Amino acid sequence: MDGDTPTNGHDISGAPTGEPTDPPTPAPRPGPSRKTVLRAALAAGVAAPVAMMGVPALARTSAGSGKAPEVTPSCDDGDDPTPPQTEGPYFKPNSPRRTSLIEPGTQGTRLTVTGYVFGLACLPIPQVLLDFWQADARGAYDNVGFRMRGHQFTDARGAFTLTTIFPGLYPGRTRHLHVKLQAPGRPVLTTQLYFPNEPRNNTDPIFDARLLMNVRDVGNTKEADFDFVLRVPQTPGPTDPPTQPPGGTWAIGTGYKAGDRVTHDGRAYVCLQGHTAQRGWEPPSAPSLWRAV
Repeated sequence: MDGDTPTNGHDISGAPTGEPTDPPTPAPRPGPSRKTVLRAALAAGVAAPVAMMGVPALARTSAGSGKAPEVTPSCDDGDDPTPPQTEGPYFKPNSPRRTSLIEPGTQGTRLTVTGYVFGLACLPIPQVLLDFWQADARGAYDNVGFRMRGHQFTDARGAFTLTTIFPGLYPGRTRHLHVKLQAPGRPVLTTQLYFPNEPRNNTDPIFDARLLMNVRDVGNTKEADFDFVLRVPQTPGPTDPPTQPPGGTWAIGTGYKAGDRVTHDGRAYVCLQGHTAQRGWEPPSAPSLWRAV
């Protein structure tokens, strides 16, 4: 059965990666993290400093409660990368590139999964390959074609969106999605995503609470979100000291308010919204924060 015998992961071409499998299952850690704050800013389409530790008004909230969902796993100075899990017997390489797995005639409840991919410093990673596969509404995998299979890449904000259906139950397993992730030039992470409040979560030997998605009902459909943390080193980390890049008055770690003026690489810019400067938010790279004058 799917995942009944844990095996090492494979890269997206099928080559072994040596990823460990079936890790211990500690309880998920509650509370906001640096990643939670950055995720909120990305979802809202605004900028927020990675080191900011206040509780934000998240763009995604638990169904109607107005409370921010717990983000699993947290990302704090390199802690808690997303745990790997067994690939299972049904992975197929060369899936079609698409963000929607729904085809004409697909039966089942529509499910939209969104999220971000972060590195060890809680910074989003663009162009991460995500390869998804799952059972259909009856709990069956397509081992001949590519139904319920597809890959995509994170966008410039490290975001992804998957449109699919609520997977059916497969004998011996709880409800789940499979995914492989690979940042450019980095090893593959093979893992699975789970749904809360599933009775079989308590009996599935592979289930890991750290891989629970936030799931909510929206009319006759379902929406879910999950953020991945990959073992990708990033600099500067959240605790690195601010540095001054050459070529102007703009400086990492400086708090700017709307109307402030800086120079960078020989050009002048005016601040459009208050923020604390981070690497990658230089005026030419952050048009939502700076306008050339």
